[in-house]
Amino acid sequence: MFKQLGLSIYLFSFEAQREMLERFKGSGCYVFTSFHMQEEFSKMKDYCTKAKEMCIWLKKREFKIIGDVSSKTLEFFQYDSIVQFARDFNLDILRLDYGFSQEEMLAIAKEYPISFNPSTEDEVIARKVLDTGTEVFALHNFYPRSETGLDGETFHQINKSLKDLGIKILAFIPGDEIKRTPIYEGLPTLEKHRNIPPYVAFLDLVTNYDVDSIFVGDIKISKAQSHLIDTYLKDRIISIPVEFSSAYQYLYDQVFTIRVDSPQWIMRLQESREYSCDGEKQQPYNCIFREKGAITMDNVGYKRYSGEIQILRQSFPQDSRVNVIGRIDNDYLDIMQCVKNREKIRFIKI
Repeated sequence: MFKQLGLSIYLFSFEAQREMLERFKGSGCYVFTSFHMQEEFSKMKDYCTKAKEMCIWLKKREFKIIGDVSSKTLEFFQYDSIVQFARDFNLDILRLDYGFSQEEMLAIAKEYPISFNPSTEDEVIARKVLDTGTEVFALHNFYPRSETGLDGETFHQINKSLKDLGIKILAFIPGDEIKRTPIYEGLPTLEKHRNIPPYVAFLDLVTNYDVDSIFVGDIKISKAQSHLIDTYLKDRIISIPVEFSSAYQYLYDQVFTIRVDSPQWIMRLQESREYSCDGEKQQPYNCIFREKGAITMDNVGYKRYSGEIQILRQSFPQDSRVNVIGRIDNDYLDIMQCVKNREKIRFIKI
């Protein structure tokens, strides 16, 4: 399992999700689904039959299924063995939630790839599961209620020891098209991702937390957001949605490299030094207060630096030698925390 975008599928919303799923068919994409949601079982007729039909539909389109199960699953589906259930439903990974003792988890792991919840299980059980020789994953929870998601420091601490053991880390980001019931406030693992674009949340988990696979927790992600994620996965260039002044539209879709010696407060674009070295004479233009997220270009007042482009991670005062030529879209300001020195970016329209 490599860094990729996974999806979450819910039986109650499966019909509404089919169109989105067709965009990912044949990709080998992982999907997460739960087989122990009381509200689905109690409200849906033929729940067990429809759940199996859903799995058949997904496998025909080459999706890989992570099944979230608990002791309730055995009750709902009238199985004595969770391993037999997994085989019958053609699941790829069993994500063991509540209701399983450590002894039961270890017995299951000897027969089937499993995932556990790293937010509630400790490193001891992880080591024991690894000793069985099975493939093991750590899939974090998502958090529907606002203010209950994990903080970044706790998330990092939980993951570090597991990564050291070679366990792959999986987590959730919110969707942007259709939120899941009953609260409709997103399904992130990290609280700070609740109200930001899925693309930015995805980048944050990949670039700052080294998460191996990332799932959209909600019902739908838009084509625009999934395209941004897919483009990044293909070329590892971070696309930054910006708005340029009319005279600087030529900067759209160009690829730049963040200088290796850029300080924490600005990103200097390496290739723009070629503009200044070639003696491009930028006249003073829009020399205003430089707010966080502004894109600037030095003018002739800065002599040989004329033409150098910078992205500002913090605000700076007005400077007659610096033109403000554009700005990162407000919804994407957090993307600056995902861009490191040496990395490549491209400016795009959104």
